[in-house]
Amino acid sequence: MASINTSEIRKMNVDERAGKLRELQDELMHEKGAAAMGGAPNNPGKIRALRTNIARILTVQKEEEK
Repeated sequence: MASINTSEIRKMNVDERAGKLRELQDELMHEKGAAAMGGAPNNPGKIRALRTNIARILTVQKEEEK
């Protein structure tokens, strides 16, 4: 899971950004579900990276709303 640069997020249009956000949220839900079932995570830092990328996208969206 590579983190997304803020500059890459700013280059995306609104629809691309919304799609990427939905994709990341689905992936985060899957990873949290796997962790809750007691499975050992393949990549322990993946949940944190997903949360960080989601926060970056939401931050850019809020900035553009202003």
